[in-house]
Amino acid sequence: MSTSAIPISRRISSNARHNPLAAIGVVLVILLLLCAIFAPWIAPQDPAGINLPTRLSPPSRAHWFGTDELGRDILSRIIYGSRISMFVGGCVVLISLGLGLIVGSVAGYYGGSIDRFVNVVLMNAFLSFPGILLAIAFVAFRGPGIFNLVLALSLGGWVGYARLVRGQVLAAREREFVEAARAIGASDLRIIVRHILPNIIQPVIVQAAIGMAGAILAEATMSFLGLGVPPPTASWGTMLNDGRAHLFDAPHLVLFPAMAVMLAVLSFNFIGDALRDYLDPRSRIEAGL
Repeated sequence: MSTSAIPISRRISSNARHNPLAAIGVVLVILLLLCAIFAPWIAPQDPAGINLPTRLSPPSRAHWFGTDELGRDILSRIIYGSRISMFVGGCVVLISLGLGLIVGSVAGYYGGSIDRFVNVVLMNAFLSFPGILLAIAFVAFRGPGIFNLVLALSLGGWVGYARLVRGQVLAAREREFVEAARAIGASDLRIIVRHILPNIIQPVIVQAAIGMAGAILAEATMSFLGLGVPPPTASWGTMLNDGRAHLFDAPHLVLFPAMAVMLAVLSFNFIGDALRDYLDPRSRIEAGL
């Protein structure tokens, strides 16, 4: 092992001992990513394969998580469902974060009438409606589908990032390094991209990690309402909707998809909390990291 790798490994192990929940969150996210990427090789059976003689079978050697009302293997459907959750969650966070960075940076940097319009009119207009209702209305108008679902969830998701970025830019634009960049003739775009954004990106990263958990939960909610990906594509929310009719005679239909959603949301929340503590200098000093 090289000398440069030793401090990194020690630092990782120290952080893992200090915050075991973050380590658990990282392990769970890695497992989700592996399931999403290698689903065709990991899944024991075809997630859409119907086998009516084995319908509603409880967990067994042949079907570790049991089968649903059409005899489909629940474990295989959960593995394939991780693809939908991770893809939708990642795309929603990327689109929302990109829009939030642009809108929040422009409003915070220029201020004045632009800031008043964005903050008072535009953001409050989107915040006046719950994001899930906006998503439901958008999908009801455009029709179900994975890309419409991503756009629908991004429609209201950018506002939180924009408000966070706006507040950070308002504080950073008066700092000495920004004034120095203006004095040497740097353009507004260069000041924002090269000087302001790198100094405010830490809380945005934390918000993105927590936002990933919210996006996964929102995707499951939309699929549960029948507004997600159309069947027979496996989705955790669709599996919950299909299993609620058999909640008492075959509870495994609801138990395992619900556990998948819970673990995915918890893992990103654990990582977000750990990033917030790690990126805060005061927390690092108190923890001795």
